[in-house]
Amino acid sequence: MSQPGQFTIHATDGQARRATLVTAHGEIQTPIFMPVGTQGTVKSLTPDDLVEMNAQIILGNTYHLYLRPGDDLVARRGGLHKFANWKRPILTDSGGFQVFSLESIRKITELGVEFRSYIDGSKHFFSPEKVIDIQKNLGSDIMMVLDECVGFGQDRTYTERSLEMTTRWARRCRDHYPKGSGDQLMFGIVQGGFHKDLRERSLEQLREIDFEGFAIGGLSVGESTEVMYDILHHIAPLLPSEKPRYLMGVGTPLDILEGVSAGVDMFDCVLPSRNARNGTLFTSRGKINIKRAEFAEDDSPLDPECNCYTCRNFTKAYLRHLYQAKELLSYRLNTYHNLHFYLQLMQQIRDAIEAGTFSALKAKYEAAYCGE
Repeated sequence: MSQPGQFTIHATDGQARRATLVTAHGEIQTPIFMPVGTQGTVKSLTPDDLVEMNAQIILGNTYHLYLRPGDDLVARRGGLHKFANWKRPILTDSGGFQVFSLESIRKITELGVEFRSYIDGSKHFFSPEKVIDIQKNLGSDIMMVLDECVGFGQDRTYTERSLEMTTRWARRCRDHYPKGSGDQLMFGIVQGGFHKDLRERSLEQLREIDFEGFAIGGLSVGESTEVMYDILHHIAPLLPSEKPRYLMGVGTPLDILEGVSAGVDMFDCVLPSRNARNGTLFTSRGKINIKRAEFAEDDSPLDPECNCYTCRNFTKAYLRHLYQAKELLSYRLNTYHNLHFYLQLMQQIRDAIEAGTFSALKAKYEAAYCGE
């Protein structure tokens, strides 16, 4: 019988891997993209929408759910799955990136992170143990350790000191929730900034702690695409091959294809849903800005190769009208399409790896999105 944490690789094509990860709420077929449901909801969509487009797993955020409505409240209602009526797997971030992005209202020490709520200014404290307790209350299938995310341009001395502390925090998280003590999985996060030797050191330290999966953090934090890809291709193949690899917070369709080519299995990013609300839509032929006047009388579907609800039923002209009129339906239809596009891209990637044609698929999208 399959146990949570079991990871089986079915096929490879170069570094690209096609695999299955078992969790307490079902199997995840990888490579996979996880729609971001920061506050227990993917903005503008229902759980049924997500099931319809075959979202296998969604992401929730420890920081936001702790502040509102509170993890204790969620726990009293049976955990996040029951509270949000989502029966499939959930991954929860530790809140480390949110703390990083709120630099002006937080203080980092060896003990953890003191910060002020963006909601009411109240003071709070996250220790490594605290973020694990919050995620236990939420009942997510995959928990992330508390880490410090270091931005691009930070000096080597600080980056080195930060990664050592991140390792100590990771060990405290594992000690607080030992392997095998429950069905929730725990992933470690490789840091080290943009220094390849520090990335390797971070990974070697985390290997000794023995997590169920390993994530790459601290990318897409201000660096160029070329720099990001260089670090990605250096560190991803070094992650334990027998465990899932997760690239956090990245990115565009081309970023995902690049990540898969480096051996990454799991992705998340707010980009498809955030861009949808701003009128930027992803298609098989490249990005479309639906605000443009050229679409005012365009009666063609958004993407002729897409069979999502939006593309089956509405024209570019209507989608432009909804956006210009600031109608709420615009957010819903645009978000539905963008996430459907991402999830279908992942299905194409899985099929291509099995068929040994991943390079051709990657080249097709690079041609469609060149210059983006």
